Amino acid sequence: MKFSTNEPPYRFRQGSSPLLVSMPHAGTHVPPGLAARLTPEARHVPDTDWHLERLYDFADAMGASILVATHSRYVIDLNRPPDGASLYPGQSVTGLCPIDTFDDTPIYANPSDHPDSAEVAERREAIWHPYHAKLASELTRIKAQHGIAMLWDAHSIRSVLPRFFEGKLTDLNLGTSKGASCDPALADRLLAIAKEAPGYTSVLNGRFTGGYITRHHGRPQEGQHAVQLEMTQCSYMQETLPFAYMPEVAAQVQPHLERMLQAVLDHARGPTR
Repeated sequence: MKFSTNEPPYRFRQGSSPLLVSMPHAGTHVPPGLAARLTPEARHVPDTDWHLERLYDFADAMGASILVATHSRYVIDLNRPPDGASLYPGQSVTGLCPIDTFDDTPIYANPSDHPDSAEVAERREAIWHPYHAKLASELTRIKAQHGIAMLWDAHSIRSVLPRFFEGKLTDLNLGTSKGASCDPALADRLLAIAKEAPGYTSVLNGRFTGGYITRHHGRPQEGQHAVQLEMTQCSYMQETLPFAYMPEVAAQVQPHLERMLQAVLDHARGPTR
């Protein structure tokens, strides 16, 4: 089937600091023609990284550039390789253009409605490539201006998802592609901040080590550092419909997120860079 969309592939605000915050799974838009093919459950796009712009609303004042996806990951997953290769071989994952939800239920009402290779290519051209082109060009601009570029890839996920992990997920999951995407000293500092956050569990390169964006754009040897944070949604929102933001709960975790972003900026501006 042909794919078309009238929605821009991203929202972007340029900042003044060496930091870019990317939110590739925050989008909720599904073009009407595609939405008509989805199940009633999938039309709620439950696997969205909900409310991240609101959660990270302090980042603008820190001078960060902000890049936010507009389309649902059910349209195309911006944190997957363009060829659809698995990020975690041997583990259950969702694809570049997913056909199942995190709960392992069908996204499409009829299997005949699954996107074919031509439609996947159209979605990739319309959404995936523009997002990644903007991400790359902004990192290039930041590095040219500041001599270093820092990328924070912001994510969130339901805290209990048997398909992907056992039990309740750690709250703050820092990923640096197993140490390859940023300076180890920065990763250690971020983990220390996360561990100092009372009431939250944390880990570095645990179940989530960073997706395609972190792995592809993190090149510390070239002065370009990338970190992914996958955090539990129960830390700031309601994990079931209507997926409501909980300001009082979010306010408890926001200072720790701000401390981590400040540590990223301090690293970029510090004498050890």
